[in-house]
Amino acid sequence: MGKGGIAVERTQVPGSPDMKIFTIKQINRYIKMRMDADDILQNVWIRGEISNFKHHSSGHMYFTLKDEESRLRCVMFASANQRLAFMPREGTRVIARGSITVYERDGAYQYYVAEMQPDGIGNLYLAFEQLKQKLAKEGLFAEERKRPIPRFPRAVGVITSPTGAAVRDILTTLQRRSPATPVIVYPVAVQGVHAVPTIVKAIETMNRLQEVDVLIVGRGGGSLEELWAFNEEPVARAIAASRIPVISAVGHETDFTIADFVSDLRAATPTAAAELSVPHHLELKQQLAYQEQRLYRSLRTLLQSKQETLERLRRSPYFLHPRRYMLESAERLDRLTQQLQYTLTTYTGRIRERRLQLDHRLARHNPLERIGYMRKDLQGIEQQLVRAVQNRSRLSQQRFAALIKQLDALSPLKVMERGYSVVYDEQEQTVLNSITQVQPGDIVKIRMIDGRLDCHVWAMKGEEHE
Repeated sequence: MGKGGIAVERTQVPGSPDMKIFTIKQINRYIKMRMDADDILQNVWIRGEISNFKHHSSGHMYFTLKDEESRLRCVMFASANQRLAFMPREGTRVIARGSITVYERDGAYQYYVAEMQPDGIGNLYLAFEQLKQKLAKEGLFAEERKRPIPRFPRAVGVITSPTGAAVRDILTTLQRRSPATPVIVYPVAVQGVHAVPTIVKAIETMNRLQEVDVLIVGRGGGSLEELWAFNEEPVARAIAASRIPVISAVGHETDFTIADFVSDLRAATPTAAAELSVPHHLELKQQLAYQEQRLYRSLRTLLQSKQETLERLRRSPYFLHPRRYMLESAERLDRLTQQLQYTLTTYTGRIRERRLQLDHRLARHNPLERIGYMRKDLQGIEQQLVRAVQNRSRLSQQRFAALIKQLDALSPLKVMERGYSVVYDEQEQTVLNSITQVQPGDIVKIRMIDGRLDCHVWAMKGEEHE
């Protein structure tokens, strides 16, 4: 066993004393153990520029830190880079903290990064810019998705710190501009570790209750760190998902946050947000007074116009000499009545003539008469059919009788009456007409006019024909 717990193999080499021979794995492990035991290498801060950056699908980050003279291979596991407030990029200068050790398989030492922040520009500013670009690409800042603020909200919701100057300015302004509009304040933390979850919960609760028509989300002025809760992604997404229109009121006029970009309307200050959320009651009174005057003038003008029209009608000849126009109308009515009577009489006569013509045509095509004619034709056809059937039957009977006579004349029974008979084989299937069809000893059957003979052939004698 060698130093550091490494097992070694002793080999005798000719011409030399005993030598220690190590494997590569043993050497790499030995170096790793030495480096892991170094307190400086296990917690070291390094400044450099990122190159060869690769964000693996597993979540791990692989890159190289370099300066003007050297390079160092680096790994940042997913469990560590999830806490980053910015996304590393090629060429980004950073300050990293981690440990240096040996990767035994490759025999190369590399830097395992535990935390990292930008070098030169502020960490928060870089995180702000990266989140801004990310949400802008998703369309959360697009003007077409922003909703108009209601002109006359039934109630206003305020999400802010209950102790800051912002809530006092908002409530004072709302009371001054619209005393009759209810205000619901949802107290939240606006900075610190509890700020983001409480702001998100407040927005979601207001949307669930649906008691207000517009939300004011914000706080008073402060440093970038103090305003940072309104630059967090959960708050931005909660504002974007709100069904109630949101007015952002964060900091002073020169302060811009992610909440300002994603909200439906940005107010320069909390006081300005209150002014934008409700109309001023005095302005409404002035507008009502102005509209009342316009309505009064319009009604007076309309009434004057109607009076003039009525006066013209009163001076009209139709009202001054109504009988004259009535007589003219009566005379015209008489002429129209006569014309109507003449037209009706003429039209009625034409209708009567047309009806008579149709009656004549209908009489010619009376179905009853046509049925009578067709019945007579049918009777004649029926008689012809009966005569034809009788003639055909008579001819068929005559032909049948003639055929019976012919069949009777050709019947074998007639021949048998003259002394002839018919000889069959034993099965009575074949008529025998030659001695060549039988042999001595065969049985034949002879059919006579009045019966049948079963005969046994004893001998045969043929006849010679000249």
